[in-house]
Amino acid sequence: MSNAPEKFTAAVVDEFGPEVTVREVDLPEPGRNQALVKLQASGICHTDLHAAEGDWPVKPPLPFVPGHEGVGEVVKLGPGEHDVELGDIVGNVWLWSACGTCEQCRTGWETLCNDAEYGGYTVDGSFGEYMLVDTRYCARIPEGADPLEVSPILCAGVTVYKGLKMTETRPGQYVVISGVGGLGHIAVQYAVAMGMRVIAVDIADEKLELAKKHGAEFTINAREQDPAEAVMEFTGTGAHGVLVTAVHEAAFGQAINMARKGGTIVFNGLPPGEFPARIFDIVFKALTIRGSLVGTRQDLEEALDFYARGLVKPTIAECKLDDVNSVFEDLRKGRIDGRMAIRY
Repeated sequence: MSNAPEKFTAAVVDEFGPEVTVREVDLPEPGRNQALVKLQASGICHTDLHAAEGDWPVKPPLPFVPGHEGVGEVVKLGPGEHDVELGDIVGNVWLWSACGTCEQCRTGWETLCNDAEYGGYTVDGSFGEYMLVDTRYCARIPEGADPLEVSPILCAGVTVYKGLKMTETRPGQYVVISGVGGLGHIAVQYAVAMGMRVIAVDIADEKLELAKKHGAEFTINAREQDPAEAVMEFTGTGAHGVLVTAVHEAAFGQAINMARKGGTIVFNGLPPGEFPARIFDIVFKALTIRGSLVGTRQDLEEALDFYARGLVKPTIAECKLDDVNSVFEDLRKGRIDGRMAIRY
């Protein structure tokens, strides 16, 4: 790539706090099994905000570039064999790479690899004009995909798709999607496409309207009524599965009472607080409670296939790289319907 710049513009977390710094950084050189990608678009995930503020116990090393929903063109390949070629459109994802040899990797749980690298967290991500990907783990973007529209599938999409599978809810059974934000509005669509009967819970009427637009059968404003009572009244015995994508601790406690006896609750959201739960209720109802961390490469292939077949279509609003700080503020205050995505 003879016309490659020596530097490019990126949004950088120089210190943990409410804002990133948009500045020039050095162009990286792709190493073994890596490719340099010129970005076309990148979704903005709530995880990026948590990363920038250092909310979680395991913090990313400073400075770093957030972003793990980037879509762009391969412009340079590093040493080694590759499954992608120059000119291919690929994406970075949260599971940037894993060791490939540990027990978790060998048994289909590569997302739990102790040596995993995470896009926009332990490895610089897609909030910039260029990024690196590991060609063994990057997403292969379906031909003809809109870069902005497909970008949330790389995190929000695969995360909720895997989470729904882990609820073990079968076609025709009830599933609650708690939180209809960037993840939740896509979860509603996957659940509908998978044949589930969808109940959506949020505290904002406009987000519940978005859930209805995407096929939710029943919606509940948790600010105006008790969600557990509403779910029980609608279903008779509670939901078979509950997927919590919300970022407020209250939603996690509510899930206990929305699930029917023998139901499965899966957590996708990652608020910094604690899980409020009564042990008696969990035991008496024989509930299964699981955490679900994004998805494997196979989950990603399946999630992208739903998009390619037109069964899932993220609601997107476009922004620029310079807008990241204002988008973060909107995320903090719950003012975003669907997903914001940067166009480069």
